[in-house]
Amino acid sequence: MSTQGRWGSSQDERNLSERDLRELMCEIGRRMWVKDMAPAKRETSPAAWTKKRVLATPTFICKGFMKPADLVVVDMRGNKLSGRREPTSETNMHLAAYACRNDITAVCHAHPQYVLAVAATHTPVPASVLMDVEYLVGAIAVLPTTEPAATVDIADDMKPALRKHRALILSQHGALTLGRGLIEAFWIMEILESLCSVLVNSRKLGKLKRFTKDQMSDIREAQETIRTGLSRQRMIRG
Repeated sequence: MSTQGRWGSSQDERNLSERDLRELMCEIGRRMWVKDMAPAKRETSPAAWTKKRVLATPTFICKGFMKPADLVVVDMRGNKLSGRREPTSETNMHLAAYACRNDITAVCHAHPQYVLAVAATHTPVPASVLMDVEYLVGAIAVLPTTEPAATVDIADDMKPALRKHRALILSQHGALTLGRGLIEAFWIMEILESLCSVLVNSRKLGKLKRFTKDQMSDIREAQETIRTGLSRQRMIRG
């Protein structure tokens, strides 16, 4: 069955079977590759968590050409439970996110070009610049990385930020975004890349303009209204 046009909204991934989830993860991998978020064989990867089983992308494969059978299943300690390939070495970061947050079921790790520009220069990401960022993402952490991303140490170092943020930029490495589903995690990655492109390009035009305190207060109020509405919709739909 073709997946073209099937995955347009986070509502499209409700109550998925593992087979459907595998198809969706491959579709997210393709979208990341098309958007130049996953060049070559970099360890760029979406992962989804359910009932202590983590469905993860494999290592050393172009994420634009993955097939459902390529994905692997690991437990919360990173032990492979099934799959013909080996999981990406950066699965530790995904597992750290799931260990810290009960409200997320998906993680995307990517290397978008503008995010990399921010990561390579250790540039702080200012708040109160773009409305979409404030509504859907919130504050963004920029973390120094002193360990390779594959190590347990870096995953442990990230935990304080993982508890507070849905988007993290890892200095000189890439980004990690958290979502209540794969589509949402990918959307947040897209928004993060868009923000970083604005930060890089705005330097040619002048100083960034930020929302005032009153405007931010209005945004926070609207944010809470949106969250309440979404929560009620989920309760109604079961």
